[in-house]
Amino acid sequence: MTALLRTELPYLEDSAALFEAVADRPWAVFLDSGRHHLTQSRYDIIAAEPYVTLVTRGNLTEVRGEDAELSREDPLVLLRRHLAFDAAAGCELPFCGGALGYFSYDLGRRFDALPVHARNDEKMPEMAVGLYDWAVVVDHHEQRTWLVAQGRDPETDWKWDRLVAQFSVPATERARQPFRITGPLSSNLTRESYARKFRRVIDFIRAGDCYQINLAQRFAAPAAGDPWSAYQSLRILNPAPYAAYLRTPYGSVLSASPERFLKVRDGAVETKPIKGTRPRAGHPRLDAERVAELQASAKDRAENVMIVDLLRNDLSKTCETGSVKVPRLFEVESFATVHHLVSTVTGRLRRDRDALDLLRGCFPGGSITGAPKHRAMQIIEELEPQRRGVYCGAIGYIGFDGNMDLNIAIRTLVCAGGSVRFWAGGGIVADSQLDEEYQETFDKADAMLKLLQRTAAIQTAG
Repeated sequence: MTALLRTELPYLEDSAALFEAVADRPWAVFLDSGRHHLTQSRYDIIAAEPYVTLVTRGNLTEVRGEDAELSREDPLVLLRRHLAFDAAAGCELPFCGGALGYFSYDLGRRFDALPVHARNDEKMPEMAVGLYDWAVVVDHHEQRTWLVAQGRDPETDWKWDRLVAQFSVPATERARQPFRITGPLSSNLTRESYARKFRRVIDFIRAGDCYQINLAQRFAAPAAGDPWSAYQSLRILNPAPYAAYLRTPYGSVLSASPERFLKVRDGAVETKPIKGTRPRAGHPRLDAERVAELQASAKDRAENVMIVDLLRNDLSKTCETGSVKVPRLFEVESFATVHHLVSTVTGRLRRDRDALDLLRGCFPGGSITGAPKHRAMQIIEELEPQRRGVYCGAIGYIGFDGNMDLNIAIRTLVCAGGSVRFWAGGGIVADSQLDEEYQETFDKADAMLKLLQRTAAIQTAG
């Protein structure tokens, strides 16, 4: 099989029923567009059983396919070699095979020297990516579903009829061990320690080291049960346009991210940084008042434009001169638990650059570091007790055709090693107020806290 193979499948409104068929397969991935909102979501992508995996820890990347190798080569260079970009490999769907997985915040250490202060408790790889020959792509606008493949994996041909059959009938949901926390939930920053670090950030800003720092706290609890069942609850509590569930041999990643990091489609580049947050009020009139307050906030607009300027600079490293624009500034997007102030920055890739060049030049996303980025990351490393791991990295796809769509891995839980961990943070600027910034971390963590509280209640009831 050398050409694109494609078969239409029955459409289901809820793609979770399709993912159930492969939820327990090796390296199962579900890129979940959440709520089928016309402007915020359209496509879901499901895949499993990659024919090559690339896993980076420190200075080594393990590549496993027909053979296995360890390499000290740059992980994105290795990924580019295995993707072997070919524009002819595309189709009108966003993804027709390629790389799916995550790039952790700490992968940035391979691209930019950082001090080592924070403890590396995560024990998750800095990069965990699979190359997937086949995928199920669901188009909720057209209400159509496709199974697609490139034929780069010789096994796909003889698997094809089985794949068509298994995705043509919704899988019977198997009995799963309910996900639950088995002990207390704790943060790595108390109210007092957060206050001390907040004041340190203000000192750095006043000294001229930086303009803005994203300071986060990590929540953790011992946990047991099936993470897929937890994700199914999370996507109901907090549907999000750039959500994802990843099952890796090292742990499961459950993301309800509202933020696009980088999109590339036929050379057109888009990033949508978030800066500015208000909690949902639970009443239409009060919600409208909070939206108006957010839109009018000079502080939030200043935070947002700082990051817009940072991303304009990051995009200019790989985009054509004069192509970087800001078509939308300070728009409010509303989600299940919060309202966000969102801007859109666009550009066009230079002919001698590709999606991985763009990723390197922008990584990690400026909206979750601060400005200027390198100094902000040094300060984050000094102030946050643990490394961020997957949090504030990126999750998504890079196609064989060179197209890409990645989120910022916020509102993201990691289930690994008998525990569940998640983070919440916010941008601190010169006129930030301690109590407001501290509360904002809980506003952003609201859905994840509710999810874990429900699992604790279920355990108690049981």
